[in-house]
Amino acid sequence: MGIATNGQSNGEEYIAARSSLLRKSSIKGDLPDFVKENRTLNDFWQYIKHKFPSYQERRNFINEGFKPVLGKLEERTPIVETTIRIDDLYIRDIWQKALVRMNEDPEAAITSARTLLETVCKHIVDKMNVEYDDTIDLPKLYKLTATNLNLSPDQHTEKIFKQILNGCQSIIEGLGSMRNKLSDAHGKSQKRAKPSPRHAALAVNLAGSMCQFLLQTYDTKMATVG
Repeated sequence: MGIATNGQSNGEEYIAARSSLLRKSSIKGDLPDFVKENRTLNDFWQYIKHKFPSYQERRNFINEGFKPVLGKLEERTPIVETTIRIDDLYIRDIWQKALVRMNEDPEAAITSARTLLETVCKHIVDKMNVEYDDTIDLPKLYKLTATNLNLSPDQHTEKIFKQILNGCQSIIEGLGSMRNKLSDAHGKSQKRAKPSPRHAALAVNLAGSMCQFLLQTYDTKMATVG
């Protein structure tokens, strides 16, 4: 919008963003024609400057043009927040990949969800200087993380807390099984069930919620210790 309203603009960013949007088959049809038809920022400027004389008219036109695709994207927003508050950029990158892949590549999204959980657990135990075998599987890694965060069911006597924490453990085991059965992490059989976007959304949302819970618990524990 910057070039159309005398603001800042970047030709390379426009080309990269346009290319990325056009590759997404799920939203390509909803993109405004001016994005599809104008390959460069200069092309768009030549188009918009003659179509509308005022900045406000241009803003309104661009906003209206993007409403369909923005509406579709908002419908697909996952249940959990779209950003996990973490400092580690590598973890953030895995989270973003999981979100992007949910609809375009469900199998890859499920793999990313599992990877996200593993990475967050290792991030936490590393911060706490806890030793572990790097080949440890996810259920054992989660139990190690949970124990050090005082989240193991065995560490609590209240029935409701034990039920909730047992449920968390079951989620981790279920995500591991889902990844083994439905993701792209292993060789594929023709008879293998193929995951749909809703399966991927379930895996990503569960993984995201668990990671938020673990990271928030870690932050609280460290604040108490400090």
